Amino acid sequence: MTNKFVEELRWRGMVHDIMPGTEEQLNKESTTAYIGFDPTSDSLHIGSLVPIILLVHLKKAGHKPIALVGGATGMIGDPSGKSDERNLLDEETLNKNVQGIKNVLSRFLDFDSKEENAPVLVNNYDWMKNFSFIDFARDVGKRITVNYMMAKDSVKKRFSGEEGNVGMSFTEFTYQLIQGYDFYHLHKHYNCLLQMGGSDQWGNITTGTELVRRMNVGKEAKAFAMTCPLITKADGSKFGKSEGGNIWLDADKTSVYKFYQFWLNTSDEDAEKYIKIFTFLDKETIEALVAEHKQMPHMRLLQKRLAEEVTTFVHSKADFENAEKASNILFSKSFKDDIKTLDEKTFLDVFEGVPQAEIPQTDLNEGLDMIAALSAKTNFLASNSEARRALKENAVSVNKEKVTEDYQLTANDLINNKYIILNKGKKNTYIIKVI
Repeated sequence: MTNKFVEELRWRGMVHDIMPGTEEQLNKESTTAYIGFDPTSDSLHIGSLVPIILLVHLKKAGHKPIALVGGATGMIGDPSGKSDERNLLDEETLNKNVQGIKNVLSRFLDFDSKEENAPVLVNNYDWMKNFSFIDFARDVGKRITVNYMMAKDSVKKRFSGEEGNVGMSFTEFTYQLIQGYDFYHLHKHYNCLLQMGGSDQWGNITTGTELVRRMNVGKEAKAFAMTCPLITKADGSKFGKSEGGNIWLDADKTSVYKFYQFWLNTSDEDAEKYIKIFTFLDKETIEALVAEHKQMPHMRLLQKRLAEEVTTFVHSKADFENAEKASNILFSKSFKDDIKTLDEKTFLDVFEGVPQAEIPQTDLNEGLDMIAALSAKTNFLASNSEARRALKENAVSVNKEKVTEDYQLTANDLINNKYIILNKGKKNTYIIKVI
């Protein structure tokens, strides 16, 4: 028996548009549904987490999810939400991107499962590659009028001259037809009745439902559509970006520590919204967490739980624990021992943006005095007298332990055999890198 999938998504704030009859269909029987992923990169970032989570919810509710990687549509570029033409990718880049996206999706959906509603992974290049232009124009193009296609928001905006738009090429104009044909193909070969996606995809998706109906002349052809809202931040800034760019789902593009920090640093307002969308916690648990958070906002309970759930889902429980440990290390009472347990990559993530100076290993062989370490050898402080004053004021720490002027830096102070952390007061942190 299927669970109430749409009802579940509604209270989570994950339903934007829904075609009449969609909810009834999903409540009636196990239904096959699909979402497309555009291979503009060889990985996915957190903007793609919502469609991934939609497919996971779909599977949990007893329905059958299809993840489509757009090997064919990726060659054209989706005009939805874009004010200018995309650069076309070459085939080699596209193939690399398709493989990368398949690898990411396979972490969340078990395409090797033997269950009746096992997820399916498809690439639309497989059925588009042998389609001649003449066949496509005859069999598909004649089913949808230009008037219908021109009425779509994604097309109208590009022709309106808004935002410096310069119209649209025939290539991009055909995108909605090709995406629509994907729905028809999946409907025919997989009995796929529903397409889902972000709210900017509504025009493309409804073209698909229309094409399914028109290409099944004389037969009953059910086709449904549903979209989720595009995620925004309360302050109006773009979701999923940090100062360093996109937050990716691959640890080699965005480290687990940075990924964890992104969620940990969300505002109270965003955390309350995101915990419903990006976690699988039930309504009761979330409502209790929100109430508790409002009683003690300084404890940041919502952000901590959000960061734990999403990091564990995208990476693993062990990865989350390492990221949490790294976050807590700066305030740890056993800092010197704890910091040594971090691998070098995480260490550098924790201290990203902190000024670094390099010194040769030979400087530590006989001990490096603190005044030289703070000024002459590193230029962290402007002069020897400033370094001496800071040491006299008991304001200098080595690896978070206070030191005096007579302290000597040696190899015993090294973290990962390479780094020493200096602090002047609470706010000024410096890294010595030994080469």
